[in-house]
Amino acid sequence: MKFKLKTIALAALAPLALASAQAATITISCGSVGQDFEFCKKTTSEWAAKTGHEVKLFTIPNSTTDILALFRQMFAAKSADLDVVNVDVVWPGVIKDHLIDLKPYSKGAEKNHFPAIVANNTVDGKLLAMPWFTDAGLLFYRKDLVEKYGAKAPTTWEELAATAKKIQDGERAAGNKDFQGFVFQAKAYEGLTCDAVEWIHSYKGGNIVNDKGEITINNPGAVKALKTAASWIGTIAPQGVLNYAEEEARGVFQNGNAAFMRNWPYAWSLGNGKDSKIAGKIGVSALPKGGADGQNAATLGGWQLAVSKYSKNPEAAASLVMYMTSPEVQKMRAIQGSYNPTIASLYQDKDVLAANPFFGSLYNVFTSAVPRPATATGLKYPEVSAAFWNATSDVLSGKASAEDSLKKLEGKLKQIKRNAW
Repeated sequence: MKFKLKTIALAALAPLALASAQAATITISCGSVGQDFEFCKKTTSEWAAKTGHEVKLFTIPNSTTDILALFRQMFAAKSADLDVVNVDVVWPGVIKDHLIDLKPYSKGAEKNHFPAIVANNTVDGKLLAMPWFTDAGLLFYRKDLVEKYGAKAPTTWEELAATAKKIQDGERAAGNKDFQGFVFQAKAYEGLTCDAVEWIHSYKGGNIVNDKGEITINNPGAVKALKTAASWIGTIAPQGVLNYAEEEARGVFQNGNAAFMRNWPYAWSLGNGKDSKIAGKIGVSALPKGGADGQNAATLGGWQLAVSKYSKNPEAAASLVMYMTSPEVQKMRAIQGSYNPTIASLYQDKDVLAANPFFGSLYNVFTSAVPRPATATGLKYPEVSAAFWNATSDVLSGKASAEDSLKKLEGKLKQIKRNAW
């Protein structure tokens, strides 16, 4: 707004300048999977009403891979179009140069959150993002069908395959030709990296890269894991699963067409929603072990909120971040959307546990989840992950054997690493 100084007294300019400084329009990117968008609209509206600022929602793609590509493009252009950015747990080291330090605005609130996540979000002593919700892969299953076929929740992948086949054959014979034994994320994107890290870790095959930065993926446990997963395609999982991300898997499961599903906790509240065909029939357990001598493994997921370095209103943007990650908002999101809080005290909250009973019984799954090697590989993590999911996809689709694919992947990772991560 421009003023003609000749007609407006200088004394009157001060309050006008103050008002324009106080009222800002903040643009935030929230998630687009499940109920993310609706919750974002609700909580940002509450903050806007309390502060007098305005909030605009920025629409992002569904795939985490596509979201990161979009953000990197915007950061390269130093775009001020986005103030508050949602950050995947594996991104802080990748986009660290484009986020502000939130410590001057947090007033120590980060001390209430899980220390491991705060450490993940802290790079070079700067708190680049506030924890928003955490995630770990879980096994969802039709408890009514497991009971109907005289089975129990599987504890190994081998048990899962046998039980899934039994239920699938029975349900198809009963007339549901579209029924599947198991659905998961097998599309070639970051979600497949999450699933495959779980399989490999469960067979004691370690990680893609270990904590010391050594490439460890080409080992017998990893070979066994990928061979096992490939055996599901076309037997207990449809060929179409090779194009499934989270929402495609949830759609099949929630429509009553699958016995088992690997997904994140958000699928619980939606699966028990009014429009779900399987409300009240869902069981949740830890993901199976890789054989009797294997181990349970869940990939660490979760999202954070950060402020872009190119924001024109960093103070207001930081205020919004602190509100969105507060105990009050995390509690609401946990109860209404089954989003895992990053604040330990909420796991003892009776309202949260009433809405999500598995938050208590599977607490250890969330606190000991397996991280992807983002810290060890730093800025090169996106390349590492893409090489890994493509190698895994080749095995699942039958284009390559597990042995050949992992050997080739090892060579590719050495090229990416060169002298250092």
